Amino acid sequence: MAASGSAHILKLNPVLDLNEAVGLHGQLLAMRGRDLVIDASDVQRCGTQCVQVLMSAARTWEEDQKSYRMTGVSDAFGKTMQLIGIDIDQFLVKEN
Repeated sequence: MAASGSAHILKLNPVLDLNEAVGLHGQLLAMRGRDLVIDASDVQRCGTQCVQVLMSAARTWEEDQKSYRMTGVSDAFGKTMQLIGIDIDQFLVKEN
């Protein structure tokens, strides 16, 4: 976890399966209240449990009025999100 300006960066593990969901939840809880950038560049496999944790965090950050963005989305992560019907474009970091 590193800070980028005022936003913290959470680099996701390559395998986001059921076993990873609890740890991911804990990491996100520790970052609550701060602007956050999720780096999904190394994700090779992503299960729906971790997607649920990430989408729940997105809602929480929205309610807390904090920035929640994704960057470096791997093909595997993007395809998983698309397959389960989640449009991640709204979360992607916009380039100027």
